[in-house]
This record gives sequence, C-alpha cells and structure tokens, in this order.
Amino acid sequence: MRRLGHHRPHGKTGGVGTKGMVAKLSIGVIVLLICTLSLLFSANIGANREPTRPSKINVEELWESAESGGWRPSSAPRSDWPPPTKETNGYLRVRCNGGLNQQRSAICNAVLAARIMNATLVLPELDANSFWHDDSGFQGIYDVEHFIETLKYDVKIVGKIPDVHKNGKAKKIKAFQIRPPRDAPIDWYLTTALKAMKEHSAIYLTPFSHRLAEEIDNPEYQRLRCRVNYHALRFKPHIMKLSESIVDKLRSQGHFMSIHLRFEMDMLAFAGCFDIFNSEEQKILRKYRKENFADKRLIYNERRAIGKCPLTPEEVGLILRAMRFDNSTRIYLAAGELFGGERFMKPFRTLFPRLDNHSSVDPSEELSANSQGLIGSAVDYMVCLLSDIFMPTYDGPSNFANNLLGHRLYYGFRTTIRPDRKALAPIFIAREKGKTAGFEESVRRVMLKTNFGGPHKRVSPESFYTNSWPECFCQMNPKKPSDKCPPDNVLEILDSRLESVGDPDSSSQSNSTVTGLQG
Repeated sequence: MRRLGHHRPHGKTGGVGTKGMVAKLSIGVIVLLICTLSLLFSANIGANREPTRPSKINVEELWESAESGGWRPSSAPRSDWPPPTKETNGYLRVRCNGGLNQQRSAICNAVLAARIMNATLVLPELDANSFWHDDSGFQGIYDVEHFIETLKYDVKIVGKIPDVHKNGKAKKIKAFQIRPPRDAPIDWYLTTALKAMKEHSAIYLTPFSHRLAEEIDNPEYQRLRCRVNYHALRFKPHIMKLSESIVDKLRSQGHFMSIHLRFEMDMLAFAGCFDIFNSEEQKILRKYRKENFADKRLIYNERRAIGKCPLTPEEVGLILRAMRFDNSTRIYLAAGELFGGERFMKPFRTLFPRLDNHSSVDPSEELSANSQGLIGSAVDYMVCLLSDIFMPTYDGPSNFANNLLGHRLYYGFRTTIRPDRKALAPIFIAREKGKTAGFEESVRRVMLKTNFGGPHKRVSPESFYTNSWPECFCQMNPKKPSDKCPPDNVLEILDSRLESVGDPDSSSQSNSTVTGLQG
C-alpha cells in the first residue's frame, strides 16, 4: 500500500535530460523513461533520501505503518564489540531523577557510561519522584532478570555493591558522590569520573538526568543505547499483561488512536501558557511556575503564537477533523489531570465522543490505586506504543512523547501525527477572531508538510531518543557498508566471545531474550 509521506516521485522528478531533448522524444520513449526512473528509484529508496510530500491526506493509509524504504530496526553490534572484562575498573551507581521516561533515558545513559569506563553497573536507582509521589523503584517497574540477561554482552550489572572481605572481615565500599555536568562528553567519563572510580572503587553519580551527551560520533555506542531502550527495558510481566489487555479491548472494535494530551498544570506553567485561562487559573499557574521552575522572563501573551504551548483539547479535535477523521474514531487518552477540567474537554468530546483512558477501559484495582503513578504511566506508554496511530500534543521537553516517537519508529515505522504548533498557531488564533473561511484547508496544508512516521534525517533539536535513524537501523541491500545488517549468527559470535572471557554464567540461559537484536 502506498503510504502518506512516502509517495514515489513521478517522471518529472528525475533527471531525464533538458527540455529540448525531451521535446524530441516520442511519447513511447518518454513513458519508457518514466517507468525506468520509477523502478530505479524504488530500488534505491533507502539511500538516505527524503520522501516527497503527499498531495492529500488519506486517512485509511494512516492506519497502516509507514513505508520503511528498505530499512529495518537493528541495534546489534556491526563491528568488533568485545564483551565486558572479568575484572572491571569499579562500580557505578546512578540516581535517575524525573518521571518515568526521563528516568528511562537516564538508564540508557548509565549503561553506556558503564561501558565507556569498563565499570560494573549497579542496578539504577529511580528517584521517588516528587510529582508522582511513587517509590516503586527499578525492581517494581522493570523486569530485572531480562535487563541483566539482555545486556550481558555489553556490561556487568549487579543488584548492589558487594562487601570487600579482608582478613576475615567484611567491609562496605562507600561510593564517592559526584554531580556530573549536564550533557557531559565522553572525555569527562574517561578522565574525571574514571579517576575517581579507580581511587574509591565506586562512584555515585547524582542527579543523572541528561548527564551524557546525546550526539556521539560512535554508532556502536548509539546502538547500545537502543539495545537498552528497546530491548532490555521491559516492564514487569503484570504491567505488560495489563497493557495488552487494554489494547485487546480497544482493538476489538477496530483501529484506535492514542493521544498524549499534555494539557496539564506543570507543563502549562513551565511553558508560560497563561493567556487562554481566566484570572483565577492564571494565578494558580503563576504560583506553580514560581515555586517549581527557575525564574525566566517570558512574554506570556506571545508563547502560544510562537508554538511554545501544548495544543488545547479542542485544537486537537479540530486538527483531526480537518484531516478527515470522522467522529467514530476511537481515541485513547494518555494524560494526567487536565488543567481547566471539563470546560476544555467538552469541545473535544463533542467532536470525538469515543474517548477512553486506562481507567475507563480497565477499571482494575491496581490501576485505580496507581493511575497517576509510575505504573499508570507505564501502562499508558505501552498502549501508546501499540496503538495504530500516536499523536503527541506537545513534543518539546516532553520525555513521554519523545521516547514514544523514537520507540514507534524503531517498532516498525508506526504512524505518528506530529502537529507543527508554530505553523498552526496563527490559523487557530485567526479562527478565534472569527476568520473561519478556509480554516480546515489551512490546517491540512500544514499537516501535509509533517512526517508521519517514516525514516527521516535527525535535525537538531530533535533528540536521538526521538529518532535513532540511521544508527539503529540497517538494510539488507545497502549502498553504504555501514548500513548493512549484521550477520544472522551475530548472537553466536557474541556468545563465543563472552565464553572466552571465562564467565561461568555466560551461557546458562537461553538466547531467547535477545533474539530481537538480530537485524
């Protein structure tokens, strides 16, 4: 099926010679040339080209995954990748602060930091988040055994720092605490951090959010991040089962879309989006901003106009209607408590009445008790990952949306709808002033320019966790050797190297947990 955003170009797109030459060709030769160029382009579509823009939005096509262009996810090593050494340089402890998805990125960075320093990673600590008020911890959210087993080719991982036994006495190792710089380069870990580790046998990096540079000129290090994020970090079985049950119920009636409705007090206060609220609501937002965020001068009445505000629920509904989704579309909402309440939800519900969240689909006791905690967030994450279409309403500093965009890309180029808030803002503002003529056509023109989930070049400020192409993808018939998929026996190669180190537990478990690493 031809996908939106990935239509193949027609004859006039290719270089078929000058206009004078074309004029002299017969109709039959022109047709032959067009067909030949189309075939050649189809064969080479994966050669790092940007897809042509569609001429219209076809909703039926959006329910299917985007065209891959010959690419497929693969985070297995493609060059020499020795296993962890029997003796490491020491122990690395980290405290991952923030919400579930900020912590997820921090865990990926912690594994990479341990690899860089040849350190033994202590199971990452998850901050008892001040917003969620949840102290589930790593063991309460993730499958620990799967995490350790999947990464056995990359780093050594332990539950805690073991005691040192000397002269028949046990002595605890106290980790030396360091506050790493934000977006620290690899050199910082190889110098400052490693020196402290060798001196103290263990270091404790806290806080550990955004403490390792994202853009690293080493594809193997980036692929390790993908192995952690998309293979090793698996939620505990009961969370997976709960998520799959919700997806099954939603899909029993056909396709469904998930929307991350980030119209919540913390994000509105952070972004400085006050002007659409009444005076009492503005007072609440200003107070929250003053108490929780660094003082920064913002021109509040300009924030929305420059695309810095989350879309309102009504704006989301208007975008979907302009794209020709009908009111029978089933929508799953991943959201906390919406600021402003029913006053803002009513217009959206009028446009799209089939709205659900995890509590309405599965009002189980576990979710009821933890609907706003890490477990509720984990369930929302999985349902959004598995939905047919995902739409974030604010993908700026939203870790939830950014991680999902990257995961869905890796999960098979699953469709995403990413509104350009800056381009849409003047259209919505004009509508509010009574200029409704051509409104839906204007929205469609903006949406036609967006990417709907296919492979595309990562351009700043897009995060690696939002788009890991091309490092974590490969091709069976590539033009560039670096894009070639790893051999089918890559796991056998990694296993043999691991056994050569002399780890008696290296082959004690099945490879089934890491088969997904193969290209």
